[in-house]
Amino acid sequence: MAKAKHRRPSAKASKKARKSRARSRALILKSTKSRRPKTAAARKAVPGHREPFRGALLGELLNDEGKVIPDRVAECFGMSKGQLGQTIGVSPETLQRFSRAYASNTQNRLKEMLEIVGRVTHWAGGMKQAMAWYRAEPIASFGGRTAEFLVKEGKSEAVRSYLDRVALGGFA
Repeated sequence: MAKAKHRRPSAKASKKARKSRARSRALILKSTKSRRPKTAAARKAVPGHREPFRGALLGELLNDEGKVIPDRVAECFGMSKGQLGQTIGVSPETLQRFSRAYASNTQNRLKEMLEIVGRVTHWAGGMKQAMAWYRAEPIASFGGRTAEFLVKEGKSEAVRSYLDRVALGGFA
């Protein structure tokens, strides 16, 4: 049996092979990039994937009864319970007492704040930046008042609709 001679590929064939290898490398790199999966089921299926804020809100900041745990919220944002109380518009001592911290008014304020901060987290670049926006950034549509001030006044629905409008491409 005669051995087949090893042929050197032509210049055209080797160029084509190099392009093919480069394309496959690019596809592999593109497919392994960590991107946020589109659906909740897909996010759960990706090992190590963690939602930027909503996952933390749903999993770590709520207890089994669905109530917000003020200690964890304060720790998450790097503030004391007194500062958190001032941020949501209750006295600093309110969050120190269990019965007052889990009262419906306090829980509603905490949830409103977390919802608004959660919506802004992706735009702001992180949880702490979103909290800084919530506390300090004046909103021109509301006469230069901050989201924190508006939530304290009970106008969280107006802030949510403003954020919806901005998310859809509307002007501030």
